[in-house]
Amino acid sequence: MTIHIEPSREQIEKWIEEYVPNKDLYFLKEQDLHTFGNYLNHILVIPKDEFFQHESYNQIQIANSYEYWNISTEAKYIIVATSNWFKNLDINKQQQLSRIQVEMGRGLIIPLSSSSNKFSFQEENVVEENDIKYLVLQYEMWSKLPFELKELLIKEYALQWDNWSCNEIPVNTPVHLKKYANTFPIDSGSNCLSSTLFAITEQEWIIYEWVHPQTFLQGLKNAQYYVADTDELKVGDVVTWENSDGIVQHASYYIGDHLFFNKNGQTFFNPWKIVAWSELKKEWKDHNIKIYRKKIQNRNHK
Repeated sequence: MTIHIEPSREQIEKWIEEYVPNKDLYFLKEQDLHTFGNYLNHILVIPKDEFFQHESYNQIQIANSYEYWNISTEAKYIIVATSNWFKNLDINKQQQLSRIQVEMGRGLIIPLSSSSNKFSFQEENVVEENDIKYLVLQYEMWSKLPFELKELLIKEYALQWDNWSCNEIPVNTPVHLKKYANTFPIDSGSNCLSSTLFAITEQEWIIYEWVHPQTFLQGLKNAQYYVADTDELKVGDVVTWENSDGIVQHASYYIGDHLFFNKNGQTFFNPWKIVAWSELKKEWKDHNIKIYRKKIQNRNHK
């Protein structure tokens, strides 16, 4: 049976607190940098290659908030500024900078809906493109919005990452999974691979990690899982979806009755959910499926 879930008040409050970092990042093409030449005092301008290797800016929440994976390859420089730098720009430069961020595919840009569009926002933070209005967030303007508006915006944005529909938790679901199934994280980081490793190891701390493909495959190996030559699922199986280069893009844990313990991404907007096999196959239809199964241990009897 399909049910509806929602984040708790505590989770919403933590999302609001964590979503917009207290340092503003702006991504620019090389030619864009010159247009802001008179405003580059008191800020850092970091070349792209250095920026993405910088420990301070590779923290999970910053990466998720700014959605590094969506940034245009045309971005060559990143401005790192305190929260009051933007407001001291000439208003035309503010509007130009906001528009560039939309063009660069930066995160912290929220499409305004019919509900949120009823509120009044400063024009320098709103960009219209293809008849859609986008709110370009900076820390200072976010901090000044009333809580009710921030709650509305973040809920609407969260629904763009993942729907809030899932299946009821079956009675036979392992106890360690019931604690998390059909709930939202408070913090960023947990992804499909860490959630799946948690399911097979029962090590609770692992569910909060951001696990990469090779680490995940090593974890399967350590847990005595092997690639099963079958299309038939068995309770406890792990299913992976690989791209054309053989790199794991998604993984999920089978709990039986055509249902999986699943997480769709590494943000706190992606809940741990009980989802149907048909839903996963549809969503990942362009990828190659592998089924991993735990080896049966031979026991020596005296």
